Amino acid sequence: MGLHPLEFSDCYLDSPWFRERVRAHEAELERTNKFIKELLKDGKNLIAATKNLSAAQRKFAHSLRDFKFEFIGDAETDDERYIDASLHEFSNFLKTLEEQREILALSVTETLIKPLERFRKEQLGAVKEEKKKFDKETEKNYSLLEKHLNLSAKKKELQLQEADNQVEQNRKHFYELSLEYVCKLQEIQERKKFECVEPVLSFFQGLFTFYHQGYELAKDFNHYKMALQINIQNTRNRFEGTRSEVEELMNKIRRNPQEHKRANHFTMEGYLYVQEKRPAPFGSSWVKHYCTYRKESKKFTMIPFEHRSGGKVGDEEIFLLTYCTKRNTDTTDRRFCFDLEASDRPGVPVTMQAFSEEDRRLWMEALDGKEAVSAQLDKIGFTVIKKCISAVETRGINDQGLYRVVGVSSKVQRLLSLLMDAKTCNEVDLENSVDWEVKTITSAMKQYLRSLPEPLMTYELHGEFIIPAKSGSPESRVNAVHFLVHKLPEKNKEMLEILVKHLANVSKHAKRNLMTVANLGVVFGPTLMRPQEETVAAIMDLKFQNIVVEILIENHEKIFRTLPDATFPEPIPVSASPPNAPPRQSRRQGQRIKRPLAVYNLCLELDDADSHSSPREDTPTGSMDSLSSQSPTLAFSSSPPGLLDGNHLIMDSGDPAVWTSSLPGQSRPSMVSWMNTPLANSGTTNTAPSAFFFPGPTTGSDRITESVTHRKARAVYPCEAEHSSELSFQIGAIFEDVQFSREPGWLEGTLNGKRGLIPQNYVQFL
Repeated sequence: MGLHPLEFSDCYLDSPWFRERVRAHEAELERTNKFIKELLKDGKNLIAATKNLSAAQRKFAHSLRDFKFEFIGDAETDDERYIDASLHEFSNFLKTLEEQREILALSVTETLIKPLERFRKEQLGAVKEEKKKFDKETEKNYSLLEKHLNLSAKKKELQLQEADNQVEQNRKHFYELSLEYVCKLQEIQERKKFECVEPVLSFFQGLFTFYHQGYELAKDFNHYKMALQINIQNTRNRFEGTRSEVEELMNKIRRNPQEHKRANHFTMEGYLYVQEKRPAPFGSSWVKHYCTYRKESKKFTMIPFEHRSGGKVGDEEIFLLTYCTKRNTDTTDRRFCFDLEASDRPGVPVTMQAFSEEDRRLWMEALDGKEAVSAQLDKIGFTVIKKCISAVETRGINDQGLYRVVGVSSKVQRLLSLLMDAKTCNEVDLENSVDWEVKTITSAMKQYLRSLPEPLMTYELHGEFIIPAKSGSPESRVNAVHFLVHKLPEKNKEMLEILVKHLANVSKHAKRNLMTVANLGVVFGPTLMRPQEETVAAIMDLKFQNIVVEILIENHEKIFRTLPDATFPEPIPVSASPPNAPPRQSRRQGQRIKRPLAVYNLCLELDDADSHSSPREDTPTGSMDSLSSQSPTLAFSSSPPGLLDGNHLIMDSGDPAVWTSSLPGQSRPSMVSWMNTPLANSGTTNTAPSAFFFPGPTTGSDRITESVTHRKARAVYPCEAEHSSELSFQIGAIFEDVQFSREPGWLEGTLNGKRGLIPQNYVQFL
């Protein structure tokens, strides 16, 4: 039972039960006062903690905003730029969130702390003052009454009457005060119910508003997050592909460092110990210097450098070399020495010591100066290329994986030797002979182009071709490549025109041969363009070589049939802002963005009695569409697992080939892991490709078992159906009886007894 009501009539009786009820009301108000006091303390602590959290979040946001990733090379890919800008986006997100948190902290003070403090001070404080008056008047009333009752009856009547009047007046005042106090007690008991709860309700309303605003921020941020996940996955895939190339280069340099020295403007560079003569009797000392030499200007530079002192660099010394002579051991007690004489100090040789005899030999050769002679394209080369192109276009223009499937090394070399011999070249019939497979002809053609002393697009213009591929609008890239092609030597340009025209023809049959412009760029980028030296920076530029070849193929009519502008077009920088891809487009729209096809690119391994090695493909599998026109791209990363059994390639289902797509027109990330299990049912109605190809060196059998089966798949991203024929699902949903649909980029499957279409890049096969 709750508190007993205080009756006003009881104030006149002032019974023990009345007093007990008053004390119960007073105790309840005291408990309420303590509760509000504790609540105010906790509320202030909450505000302080919120401010501390906000300060920490802001500091974290500043740290994100102030950091910038450095990249290797002289340009970044779009994905790398978006990843770099992501830290700033994260910082802005936290900043916006903390602004809302500050509003919450202010609202806690205004809506919770101040109203409770006001109630405690004005209402509960007033009751305390009334209680003091009531207790004081009670003491006074009963003291006066006892004193009055002790008066002697023998007092004069006038004195007794005055005493009676005084007691009566004091009693009336006490009753009035008692009535007011009782009224106040009951008023506060009722008032506290809304005066306390209403501020708490306002506090929670502010809290819910903050969380709702956070939810809205997260929802707005979700689109950017999904696009960033695609950028991260693309960058990870490129890293995996680049890492193997870097490790291979590292191993090459480890095996033979001298053959892989960097080519630069120095004829020779490296560490030498230089003899510094001192006045007698101190003799001389040998100081390590980093030395460089330019043969053209005969300029020799020495920079003192000591590794053991933390990399301290001394003053640079430059002189013009007059001559260099070798020092024999009979003239010095040190090995590997030679003398240099400077033009400004004739007759005063400087003695140098190399690290070894081989090192001294290299320095001596460099200081003497020799130049290499480059070979040129000749008549027989044009004949070889024209014969191969004619045969490919006649016999194999629709072969799947054309130029990606490699021939047997021994057959390729035998064909090349026949074609490059003037006596036998005309006797080789590639168009009608069954002795030469199409893959052998295409491999011979690529091998010939790779074996030229200088790549077709020359070392000199290599860097200039790369520059427009790294930045600028599609139009500016085409104009720049157009201009540079016409700077090539005439024979190089003529050969390039013949080849590119052929590749454009190949790309027109991409629906049959699966060799899109982008795939051809992946194959011929390293063949037509090659840096003069193998470095990590050069490996990073492989992707841009592919883009240049794509531009050539897509615009060959303009590039080779028209003259370029007289001036070199300046590239327009690409915006570094993160992608803002629109939502997934409906498969029923007339101009929808292409969805990726599941194309396995397997390099077939072929048997040969003479040799079990085949030419190595230069690059990993490329995208389904051209990078140069900013169209959707695929980046494949795969390893061709499997065992050779007779003439068939038996795939191991335990090692998946993973492909990802980077579609500018698609907001959801597309990442599907495909198991390389041989497919068994070739009688299905889907139109997915029945043959798939992987990159990489191949040997052995030239056939694979090809078919299609129905399989299970798991959703890796959620999807909301846009049509009754499509399925809606959440992450982790398991689809039964999955097969390719007639609609490119879609699958058919069953979920919870309903069959419908599934976006192919939203699931992972089990």
